[in-house]
Amino acid sequence: MKTSRLILINVVLLLIIVGASLGGYYYYYQQTHFVKTDDAQVQGGLMTLSASTPGQLVRWKGKEGSTFQKGDVIGQVKGADGQTSDIKAPKDGTIVQNQGKKGQMITPGQPLGSLVDMDELYIVANIEETEIQDVKEGAEVDISIDAQSDTTIKGQVEQTGLATVSTFSLMPQQNASGDYTKVVQRIPVHISMDEYPEGLVPGMNATVSIDR
Repeated sequence: MKTSRLILINVVLLLIIVGASLGGYYYYYQQTHFVKTDDAQVQGGLMTLSASTPGQLVRWKGKEGSTFQKGDVIGQVKGADGQTSDIKAPKDGTIVQNQGKKGQMITPGQPLGSLVDMDELYIVANIEETEIQDVKEGAEVDISIDAQSDTTIKGQVEQTGLATVSTFSLMPQQNASGDYTKVVQRIPVHISMDEYPEGLVPGMNATVSIDR
């Protein structure tokens, strides 16, 4: 074998070893310094708009995208006695879902729309129970939104949930048949964002990296 060919092979092998070593170190560093998950979403304090009295919805301004200040009148209901009652915004926010229509008959508590304060969005990340002990309140978080993956948002852990996600499932896991299979549970973690770009809406997917 020619000397030049042997040198080339050795160089290639060396580069492979160095690359594998760097990759292994990077993986080790990430695993030991951060808790990561892509099971995360943008959320907001969703408020449901409804009337407290039955009657006809004679006025309704709950168009999607409309913004209101706390106390603004969004709609009015006319009861059987001819009296009207106001439906007011419970807080500052934007209508993200409209279920009301002027002229319809409604009942107390019937959902007419949903309001979210777009200036107070946050992240909820579901962390595996085997890693939750490494998540501390106040820990720094790097956040990437799938729809804006080229932007990294800074945040902090605000609160760790006191129950697993499955606890509130409509169909919780049961063991009636006796063939139980253990499933790693996930615990919701509330993460605030220092600031974030326009365009974020509740429900968007995110990936988070939490400092251990």
